[in-house]
Amino acid sequence: MTTRSEAMPGGASLPDPTAPLSPTGNLRRRVAISRLVDAAAMGAALIAVALLVGVAFTVLKRGISAISVDFLTSNQAEGGIANALLGTIEIVAIGALLAMPTGILTGIYLTEFAGPRSRSARALKLVLDLLQGLPTIIVGVVVFGLLVVPMQRETGFAGAVAYAIVMLPMIARASQEVLLLVPGSLREAADALGVDRWRSVLTVILPAAMGGIVTGAILAIARAAGETAPLLICNSIYNPTTVGLDPFQGVPSIPMYIFTTYDLPTETALTRAWGAALVLLTIILIANVGARVVLARSRAKMGI
Repeated sequence: MTTRSEAMPGGASLPDPTAPLSPTGNLRRRVAISRLVDAAAMGAALIAVALLVGVAFTVLKRGISAISVDFLTSNQAEGGIANALLGTIEIVAIGALLAMPTGILTGIYLTEFAGPRSRSARALKLVLDLLQGLPTIIVGVVVFGLLVVPMQRETGFAGAVAYAIVMLPMIARASQEVLLLVPGSLREAADALGVDRWRSVLTVILPAAMGGIVTGAILAIARAAGETAPLLICNSIYNPTTVGLDPFQGVPSIPMYIFTTYDLPTETALTRAWGAALVLLTIILIANVGARVVLARSRAKMGI
C-alpha cells in the first residue's frame, strides 16, 4: 500500500495517516496469484467429483438392468450373486476381526504410551506408512507363501488375512489421529485422580474417541472390500454353485465374480458383471457415507 507522505527536515518523509490507501503492484500481483491458486484448487476438486460421478453413473447405467430380487437371492449357477455376496461379507468380517484389535492397540501405543522421542514409535510409524502404500498384489503373494503353500489350497481365510493386512495401517493411523484429538484435560483429570494410565485409557480416553475409531475402521473395511488382487492369488479356486462359507476352503466373492464373469462371450454375463459391480459400489458408498456421519457425531461430542 502507498500513501501520501510529508516532507521532514533532512529529506526524510513520513506517511500521511489521513491519506487513502491505494494498492501497489506487489499487492495486485499477490491477489492475482491467490485467485489463480483458488481457481486451480476448485478445478481439481471439480475434476475429482466429476470422475466419481462419471464412474458411478457408468456402473449404474450398465448394471441397473441386472438388479432384481432373484439376482440378489440366487446363487451363481442360477444367475445371481447371493453366495458371492455372503462370501464377501464373511471374508471382510474375518479380516476386520483380525485387523481391528491390532490396529486400535497400535494407535493406543503410539499415542498414549510411546514417548515423543521413542525410536520404536518412529520405526512403527514408518512400517505403517510402508504397509499403507504397499501394492495389494504383493500382499497377496506374501500371504500365498505364508498360508496357501503350507495348506496346499487356496482358502477364504488366506484372503481374509490379506484383507487384514490391507486394513491394519489405515485403522492404526486413524486410531492414532483420533486419539490425538481427545482433549488433554481428560488425561490431566485422570492423572490428578491417581488413575493408572491403562485404566484411564480404557475408561476415559478410548470411549471419547470411539466414534472416530469406528469411522476409521469402516473406511478401512470399505477400502479392502473391493480389492481383487489378494483374492485372485489366495482365494480364486472355489465352487461357484454352492454357498461355501467354510473359511478354510475356497469362498466365493463379488470381486472374483466380476473378474471371472466380465469377459464371458455373452451379453447376459457382462450385464451380470456390471450388476455385481453396482452392488459392490453401493455397499462401499453406503459405508463411506455412514463413516462420515459417525465421524461428524464424534467430532461434535468431543467439541472439535
